[in-house]
Amino acid sequence: MSDLLVSLGLSSDIALALTIYLIVIVAAFWLAMIIWTYRDMRSRSRDRLSQLGVGLLVALLTFPGLLIYLFLRPRETLGEAYERSLEEEALLQEIEDKPTCPGCAQNIREGWQVCPHCFTRLKKTCVNCRQPLELSWQICPHCTVPQPAITEQNVPAVPYSRSTGYGQDAGENEVSRRRRTAMAATRTSESLEFVDTE
Repeated sequence: MSDLLVSLGLSSDIALALTIYLIVIVAAFWLAMIIWTYRDMRSRSRDRLSQLGVGLLVALLTFPGLLIYLFLRPRETLGEAYERSLEEEALLQEIEDKPTCPGCAQNIREGWQVCPHCFTRLKKTCVNCRQPLELSWQICPHCTVPQPAITEQNVPAVPYSRSTGYGQDAGENEVSRRRRTAMAATRTSESLEFVDTE
């Protein structure tokens, strides 16, 4: 290389300096490729053997080794895989957290007082502030007024719907059917309470 530069009319000292400079640049690029490949593989795999293997591949084959690595490297980094798994867990958690009716196991909304599918009573209304309360609550957390226990005499009627024919089966009177449904809902909700034995 230095002979070529000397033949172009440069002095031997300048030719030697340019040759050393080019060798340093090529060596720096070669070392940078090895380090970049090793770091990139370390961000994509925890396997030490594969990390060292790709470093040696690029060290021995230089540019072709780098191209081979780029073709074969894992598609996503460990950080991206972790974020994807967190997103999947969040979606599953969101699906699992949807409340269901204790009577028919259909999805219900938080503010509903009655299940529209099976007419199971889900909540009761506070006698003072009219806020929805759990059936088992004996006092309203909003206005601190004690709540009467649900009995057949004080169960509010569920509105009649002509489309479902609710309350009209076999000549049964509507009020007694509503009371029975509300009482069944009360028993169902009370049976779902968990007791911590620890």
